Amino acid sequence: MRVPYFLVFLFVFGQAFSQLSFCPGSKGDPIFHEDFGTGLGTGAALPAGITTYDYVTGDPDDGQYTISSRIGQNNGSWHQALPQRTISNGKALIVNANDNTAGMFYETGITGLCEATTYEFSAFLMNVYNAASVNVCEGTGIPINVRFEIWDETDTVLLASGSTGDIDGTSNPQWEQYALVFRSQVGQSDVILRMFNNGVGGCGNDLAIDDIIFRSCGDLTEISSEVTAGNSLEVCEPDSPVSVELTATPNNTVYTSHAFQWQESADGEHWVDLAGETGRDFSSPQISSTTYYRIKIAEDAVNLLDDLCSSASEPFEVIIVTTPEAPLSPGDREACEGDMIPPLEVTVEADETVFWFDNATGGNQLATGKRFVPEVAGTYYAEAIKTGFSCEPGPRTAVTLTVFSSPQVTDEIRKLCSGGEINLDAGAGNFSYNWSTGASGREISVNLPGNYSVVLTNANGCSAVKEFQVRAVDVAGISKITSEGTTVIIQPAHTGEFEYSLDGINFQSSGTFENIPGGIYTAYVRDLEGCNTVSKEFPHIVLPQFITPNSDGFNDQFELKGVEYFSNSEIRIYDRYGKLLATGTGAGFSWDGSFNGRELPAEDYWYHIFIDGYEPIKGHFSLIR
Repeated sequence: MRVPYFLVFLFVFGQAFSQLSFCPGSKGDPIFHEDFGTGLGTGAALPAGITTYDYVTGDPDDGQYTISSRIGQNNGSWHQALPQRTISNGKALIVNANDNTAGMFYETGITGLCEATTYEFSAFLMNVYNAASVNVCEGTGIPINVRFEIWDETDTVLLASGSTGDIDGTSNPQWEQYALVFRSQVGQSDVILRMFNNGVGGCGNDLAIDDIIFRSCGDLTEISSEVTAGNSLEVCEPDSPVSVELTATPNNTVYTSHAFQWQESADGEHWVDLAGETGRDFSSPQISSTTYYRIKIAEDAVNLLDDLCSSASEPFEVIIVTTPEAPLSPGDREACEGDMIPPLEVTVEADETVFWFDNATGGNQLATGKRFVPEVAGTYYAEAIKTGFSCEPGPRTAVTLTVFSSPQVTDEIRKLCSGGEINLDAGAGNFSYNWSTGASGREISVNLPGNYSVVLTNANGCSAVKEFQVRAVDVAGISKITSEGTTVIIQPAHTGEFEYSLDGINFQSSGTFENIPGGIYTAYVRDLEGCNTVSKEFPHIVLPQFITPNSDGFNDQFELKGVEYFSNSEIRIYDRYGKLLATGTGAGFSWDGSFNGRELPAEDYWYHIFIDGYEPIKGHFSLIR
């Protein structure tokens, strides 16, 4: 079937097996293209007269064929798929050679050829036997070997022929394209294509064929210009319009004579002939927009009128690089302090690249791309250039990032008295307030411990969260009061933060009081919120930590200071074994470290002090000689 589409290939191939060859120059549009159907599945049988083989719908046996996109359906020694490497990548003709009989398996007439024109016939072939099959065919199986013949329409003149040579089975399915070049005669418009399998049937010699194509073959022609080395000329818009001088040079590999026709296109696809432009050289008019030029070539001028009878050069492109418009911005961007900075964005044409700068003119280039995330607030400028070209950029677009300050907050830890109530204050300002309790004012009152929060939002919509930890106050209590020399130590009954006092007026954060004379005192402990204060009266007796009875007037005796404040007291002194060494009333009591007139050795001794109304005071001191 004929597929009328335009396609130009510039392939240069050597000879294949010395009998076949590809067009060494430019190729025209296909005048005939048999693709055996597109898509998947099994196709209809060939029209009558094209083959003497029998049509089947599965894998063919000897002397049979099918049209399908699938192989190896019921023949386990064949490849399981057709690789997608042909032009159409659809269905193919699958042929199983006649057993022990070589011969023609395909014949069709080709019409509509141009007279006195060189053509290329081509087709894709594949040996469908899988050489990796185990214990099926010997080696790679019987190879396929196809001969192509092209006859004139009278079936009396062989115009061209050639054979592929042996094509062995492979472990992976492989298409191979083969071609044959021939020339139509004067007055000739039809030919006959015949294909023969030179090998005999048996184990192997089964083939697939696809994309049988006839198209004109012409010289490979190049277009050149003195102002550029390639096949394109780039002109920046401010430098347009321009004119270009072009020259066509065929390589003389196919044609013995040449007829030329210059063509013009605005898109590189749709071409129109330029009246009177039939020479090798061409001078364009003034060009102000991108324009394509090519030259059609034929061996006879009459064939220039038909794309199927001529070939065409690769196009020469005059690219007018337009100056970009200013990038389009969806608008400035805003962010709150501490939040993620949103990207600044612009849109440009698909073939343009964006650069960002820190100034409306000149300045430093900061980034490339349509999205830019600046580090700080400010106004930034985007410009576009045409990608891949060195032309001037378009005008710049300003985009501003504004960063608003957020409310400044400090979290708080508050203490709540048992059964009491406290106010939580979020702070003054032009804010809206949204408490975790649902309240919306600046302050709330709470009577239960827990975690509370409030969202403060300013006029710019920036927010901050202030957290309150409301804890029950620490329970004040007195565990122990200790006198260590002139030092009084008040120990709380519970862990926590408390304040301490010995007069109920002056409080301090430490429970240790220094340089306190002996006497009767009251210890006070209260929580930091002042919810509860506890007190306890205690005797503060200044007790020596050691004595040195050496008659130097310092610490010669164990005696008490402060015991005189108590009406009834008793003191007892023991050695380490619990032996009572001395006893007496508190007032005026002293002990010089002797017992029954004998000096006792240097070591630790123990005392018990009994005062009416108070717990006994017990401790020890050292006797130093």
